[in-house]
Formats: sequence, C-alpha cells, structure tokens
Amino acid sequence: MNSCQHRAVFASHFERSRGRLYNEPESLYRTPFQRDRDRIVHSTAFRRLKHKTQVFVYHEGDHYRTRLTHSIEVAQIARSIARTLSLDEDLTEALSLAHDFGHTPFGHAGENALHEAMLPYGGFDHNAQTLRIVTKLEQRYAEFDGLNLTWETLEGLVKHNGPLLRHSASSSSGLAAAVCEYAEENDLELHLWPSAEAQVAALADDVAYNNHDIDDGLRAGLFDLDDVAAVPLVGEIVVDVRRQYPMLSKARLIHETVRCVIDRMVCDLIEETSRRLEVEAPQSVEDIRALGGPIVAFSAKMGETNRVIKEFLHEFMYGHYKLNRSHAKANRIVKELFTFFFKRPDCLPTEWRDLSDMGDELDTARLVADYIAGMTDAFALQEAQRLFERDTGI
Repeated sequence: MNSCQHRAVFASHFERSRGRLYNEPESLYRTPFQRDRDRIVHSTAFRRLKHKTQVFVYHEGDHYRTRLTHSIEVAQIARSIARTLSLDEDLTEALSLAHDFGHTPFGHAGENALHEAMLPYGGFDHNAQTLRIVTKLEQRYAEFDGLNLTWETLEGLVKHNGPLLRHSASSSSGLAAAVCEYAEENDLELHLWPSAEAQVAALADDVAYNNHDIDDGLRAGLFDLDDVAAVPLVGEIVVDVRRQYPMLSKARLIHETVRCVIDRMVCDLIEETSRRLEVEAPQSVEDIRALGGPIVAFSAKMGETNRVIKEFLHEFMYGHYKLNRSHAKANRIVKELFTFFFKRPDCLPTEWRDLSDMGDELDTARLVADYIAGMTDAFALQEAQRLFERDTGI
C-alpha cells in the first residue's frame, strides 16, 4: 500500500485509522480510505442517486442536477480544498460521495413526508439513514452487512455538520435511533467535532448546492439575473461579467457567474481555514476533534453571504409555485406508500420481508421507511401507480 500524497500533521492518516467494525485483511495497493471510496462508488445506494431528485423531479429536464451529479460536484470541490490544505483527499472524497445516500425520492419534499409518517416511531433523518445504509442495508459482502467502512468515514458521515451531543455524558434521547443503535457497538465520539476532511465535505456541499441551485433556477426560469442583482457576491459578479463580456449569451453569462462565485467561496474558505489552522496550530486529528468548534469555515463576511444566498433560494426557488405543486404531489405519494405498506407489509417484496419478522410496529415502520427511502423518483411513481391504479405523474 502506498500513498504519495503529502498530508499535514492534523490530517486523517490512514496508517493510524481506528479500523473497521469487522476485521479484514488490508489491501496491498489501496489505503483504507481509498477502499472506502471505492466501496461507496460500487454500492447500490450510489447508483440510485442518479434517479433521485436534487430539486427538480427527474422528468422535468435532462440537464438539471440529480443527487448523483450533485454528489460528484461536491466531491470535486471538496477534493480541491483537501489537496490545498494537505488533508487526506480519499477520505474527503468518500464522505462527499456518500453524504446524500439517505435521501428519499423527491428530495426534501419526500423526506418531510416520510418524517411526518415516522413521527410516532422516532421520525426520519437522512443523515441517520445514510449510516443505516452503509452499516446494514447494503448487502453485498459475504461476511458482513453494510460496507464495513472505516471508523473515520462513519464518523464523518454522522457528524460532518458538527457534534450531535454537547458532551460525552449527554443523554442520547434526542438522537435518531439508527445513530444510537450503532453507537452502542462502535463509539463514534458524538460529542466531538469530526475530522477536517468531514468539515471540508460539509462546506463543499454548501458551495455546490447553493451555486448549482442558482444555475438550475436561472435555466428553469424560476427567477432571472435581475432577481439576483441584490444578492451579495452573486449580483456583483453578474455586473463584472457583463462589463467584461457585454456580448455574452445568457447561458454563458450564467455559467461564468456561477463559476466565479464558486471560485470566490472556495478561496475564502481556504484562506479562513488556513488562518484558523495557524492560530490553533493543531498537531493531530485528535486536536481538531477536541477544539470545541469548527476549524474549516468561511470568513464572517462570506458566511453571511452564504446565509443570504440560501434565503434567496428559499424565497425564489424552493417556494416557487411550480415546485410547490410537484412537491405537494410527492408528499402525498410518499405518505400513501407508507400507509399502505405499514398496513400491508405482506405486500413488500420478499427480500424486504425477509429482513424483519414484522412482529413489532416499530420494526415494521422502520422496514417500510427503509424501503421507501431507497426508492428512486421513478420507482416511487411506478409503485404508486401499480398499487393505487391511477396516474401519479408529477
């Protein structure tokens, strides 16, 4: 096994990985984090992302982002940042590619519907579902369920947005059941911050979806370039690009604007993170975890810009009546599917029924939620049409 990449002292070092829950022989030619990345790419959950909604349902246009293209774009941004900061690029990429595994069909509309249906049974959370997928639901290997990823990858998937507990003695009563159950056999130190690689993946996600939702929203005509004029950074760059290229077509103007905004956000993140690293001077990944706050961050000004961009997208895109209509139908379909399969678990495919004895309401609800969460948009529509005998096109 060989890795020629230079890594900083505060990076995650595969040589000091805490290993896997199930012991396996190490690869002769790939690091543990490379193997994690490869297992993620070859998983069923990764392939399903191709037909899962990012914002637009799959049939609304061939060129809009899906969960798969979004995840690849996050990985590209995150890996570039990781290389500049001398972090482990393979771990960063693995986290970026798997971070959306737990998302339901129809994006956040589907997740909200499944959460409401699951409220009596602990609710539904896509990050917890990601953990459930990579530790249990992926059934490919002869000797274990899940992908048997390293501790560092599992930690990053669960905690990439920050600690889940205030301190080590905190009650876990408010945590998702999947996280609590797994933590009983493999302590992920839920009270500590994750590695710098996980923090990079989380903010690369912000950079990617904010900018690419602006791109998709403009191309879909949900808002126009004039609407973004008042948005900090974005509006400024539109003016600059128009001044520099007055004859540029609208499509190229949009792309140039988004490209420049991504570059500015990434540069700001690298500069602010480098400043924090110089101040804190961490000497190990354990120092990063114990800091009590994030080491990877935007500057205060860019953080505010990021917040305003999100507010703009919520007002002009996510709340647009065209999306509300399709989301309302998606919400109905997910709830109807849950109600049907919960009442009639005997109608689940045989391989799913074999996963549980379905003798307990909680077990049945979780099994149904697992089945629905794993659906692509197209399969959910097909199931609804087969079961309810009506056109469910959204």
